[in-house]
Amino acid sequence: MGTTASHLGKDLLSEYQELTFLTKQEILLAHKRFTELLTKDEKDLPNARVPVDRILTLPELKSNPFRKRICHVFSTSEHKDGSLTFEDFLDLLSAFSDSATLEIKSHYAFRIFDFDDDGTLDGGDLEKLVNCLTGETEDTRLTTDEMRQLISNILEESDIDKDGTVNLSEFQHVISRSPDFV
Repeated sequence: MGTTASHLGKDLLSEYQELTFLTKQEILLAHKRFTELLTKDEKDLPNARVPVDRILTLPELKSNPFRKRICHVFSTSEHKDGSLTFEDFLDLLSAFSDSATLEIKSHYAFRIFDFDDDGTLDGGDLEKLVNCLTGETEDTRLTTDEMRQLISNILEESDIDKDGTVNLSEFQHVISRSPDFV
């Protein structure tokens, strides 16, 4: 299901609509924005990849504290470099679309917060998560005791099976009780 960067055919556009939570207009706009990130030479390549540093120039990602994790999670690159194909880019936009289900949004949020990609949120993941949200400067960083207490509180609230980590179903359970998540 590859695409040349120059245009999207009707069949491919319909297929993307079926496979994503995006409208035809959103897909066309996404294609335009993705193509603008490609160099002149890359525009002629089927399945061209945009390097993560160019993806991160997009205003929607530029100020997101999880921008690199987002690219990492949606990238299908075997080099694990965060580069995105157009289809990776569509998957990313689809998951963050207003039309995406809570289950899809929470699944990807969990993967983004699982910094070590081990399928659970442990103390290390939670600490990185908190640091991303608070900013990692001297003024905003929590003290060791504050961090320990916060992680303890998060696990107390979320870790239903009391194994010291939060798995996807525990995460989704917490999210389901939080209407602000969406």
